[in-house]
Amino acid sequence: MWWDERVSARFRRNLQPTLTYWSVFFSFGLCIAFLGPTLLDLRCQTQSSLSQITWVFFSQQFCLLLGSCLGGVFKRTLAQSLLALFASSLAISLVFAIIPLCHNVVVLAVVMAVAGLAMGCIDTISNMQLVKIYQKDSAIFLQALHFFVGFGALLSPLIADPFLSDTNCILANGTANASSNLPHIRKSLVPHHPGNLSHYDLPMKGLVVTRVSYAFWIMALINLPVPIAVFFLLYKERMVPCFNGSSHPLLSADELALEARPGDKDELSTAAHRPHPAAGHEDLFSCCQSKNFRGVSFTYFAVHITGALVLFMTDGIVGEYSGFVYSYAVEEPLAVVHKVAGYLPSLFWGFITLGRLISIPVSYRMKPATMVFINVVGVLITFLLLLIFSSSVVFLFVGTASLGLFLSSTFPSMLAYTEDILQYQGCATTVLVTGAGIGEMVLQLLVGSIIHDRGSYSFLVCGMIFGCLAFTFYALLVFFHRMYPKPCPELDEASPEKAAVPEDTGQYQR
Repeated sequence: MWWDERVSARFRRNLQPTLTYWSVFFSFGLCIAFLGPTLLDLRCQTQSSLSQITWVFFSQQFCLLLGSCLGGVFKRTLAQSLLALFASSLAISLVFAIIPLCHNVVVLAVVMAVAGLAMGCIDTISNMQLVKIYQKDSAIFLQALHFFVGFGALLSPLIADPFLSDTNCILANGTANASSNLPHIRKSLVPHHPGNLSHYDLPMKGLVVTRVSYAFWIMALINLPVPIAVFFLLYKERMVPCFNGSSHPLLSADELALEARPGDKDELSTAAHRPHPAAGHEDLFSCCQSKNFRGVSFTYFAVHITGALVLFMTDGIVGEYSGFVYSYAVEEPLAVVHKVAGYLPSLFWGFITLGRLISIPVSYRMKPATMVFINVVGVLITFLLLLIFSSSVVFLFVGTASLGLFLSSTFPSMLAYTEDILQYQGCATTVLVTGAGIGEMVLQLLVGSIIHDRGSYSFLVCGMIFGCLAFTFYALLVFFHRMYPKPCPELDEASPEKAAVPEDTGQYQR
């Protein structure tokens, strides 16, 4: 294996939980990407208008954000985390199965809200648990985790594509013009911007002819092994209610000491007999309690805030670029034909997934801080070149691929970097996940309004501004990292300060 024996042994020791969290994130990706291409068929199924059906996007995204905030509630014990993941992954399968039965847009929005809550819980809990297990070695496993969400996001549109309607799926008089515009409308649908296509008149009454139900039932079956995998992990750890006996650690203290680095052996043997305090990861509301602020320096808050702001910008760029690059390409001065422009969002997400795959081995050799620096600088340079060569269709495709590569590993690298600064005692995971979710929602809405008022060129200008802000916030984060107090090695083992720092045993804690 291309990593060292210590990390390899740690991975083998935690193989089942790690694979389970990766599979759950595949479920997350499967659910996050299907709505865009299937929305027109769902409009036919619910016999609603374009502006009504696009609010289903908002229902899903808002509840995803809410679920991310609440996900930390379930981290207090391993049993709570796994039960929450089991319920969330099972809910996603049920949502896929139920969507074909939703013939009212309000009912569909409620079902998608449930899916959003489940996705938010998965996002926060999976990141938290991997950070807990691997701590200073977590970067490589977080990169793999986010590869699986990209893989799921690529797969669901491919599953849906054979079942999408080629002509209008509500048969009514005078639908010829609407039918001919259908491919363009499908690719122009943008979440959080319902007025984007209000000028298109599509029939709301008539005979509904759509086969999209088959796509959802296939995705429900594909996702079904995920809650089963979580259930098996619950069973192995004896956390299923009817098998709730105590479980043994996956590895004894003596074995742990043998696999540790030589300098850590004495510390591990001592730590194995010491009770482990609760980790610092909390839900967003617990993080805001005043008791957590006592005795902390201002740099503690600054690291959380600047880290969240970097992801606010970079995840916001992902949302606004994937949402509007097609609309930008088909308008002047580029005027790309609709069919060719339709490849741009797929190219963008394809290179995000490729970049996450490449980042798995790279993150083992490169520090997370260095990877984030390369990412934000790369995003900035790419947008600058896109502005300079704004009339080149070829460079639009090259720049789209480049942007996908640079944005791909930003979230897991930033999460690993920030958690390392805080010695795994802050609320970084919850705050960063929430900041990224808000950024994706807010910046997409903001850019949609600006493009509507100022024209398509403002799409790239906004991206350049967001890239500059991401770089600025990253520079501030590095500055606060230099100021953040380092752990004092001279502290006595029995002192409260020492007890507050969790030991990095690599053991799967209950």
